[in-house]
Formats: sequence, C-alpha cells, structure tokens
Amino acid sequence: MVEMSITYDGQLRCSAAHGPSGTVIHTDAPRDNMGKGEAFSPTDLVGVALATCMMTTMAIVAQRKNIELAGTTVRVVKEMVADPVRRIARLTVEFTCPVALTPDQRQMLENAAAACPEHRLET
Repeated sequence: MVEMSITYDGQLRCSAAHGPSGTVIHTDAPRDNMGKGEAFSPTDLVGVALATCMMTTMAIVAQRKNIELAGTTVRVVKEMVADPVRRIARLTVEFTCPVALTPDQRQMLENAAAACPEHRLET
C-alpha cells in the first residue's frame, strides 16, 4: 500500500504528495478547460503514468536479459474528446530505443510493455 495526499491549492491547481518519498508534483487544468496549463493536467498524468509504467516494465525484463535500454525515449500523444463527455479518447505511445534489438528481443519487450499494470487497467 502506498499513500498519497492531494491538496487543492485553488485556481484549478492541486499539489500531490507521495507518502514514502515526500516528492510533490503539481497539476493545473489545461487551457482548453478553464486552466492556465502551467503544469501537467490530471489527464496528462494518465499518459505519463501509462508510458512510464510501460517503460519500467520493459526495463525490468531487459535488465533480467542483460539488455541495456538507457537512453530509450518515449513519446506520448493524448487526444481528448468532448462529446458525449470530456474524456481521453486515445493515448498513442511511441518508443525509440538507441540500441539495435533482435526481432525476438523486440517482441519480448513489446509483450512486457503490454503487460504493465497501467496498460491492463480496466475501467
């Protein structure tokens, strides 16, 4: 169990504290939804959570197989829709790995990414 605490700071901004580490992150509503867009929006964090979960899960598998993934980058594109309700319509996640992978290694890492807890979230 991990406890986190969130405080509403006003003006559509929140502070979220991670209990174990004390790290604090801030969110702001996006410009297209009454905010200033000066920090990650809550829905931006959904995309970041998915991509970092996928990358971390891949890295765990890669480490077990002695594959170095340092320098791998991940790009996330979040698309929102407003109809019938405002929600995330799509998250596109693209990985760029600086090392050459064999087809088997690539498939193994793609399978690992698809098995991350965020990717398997049921709504």
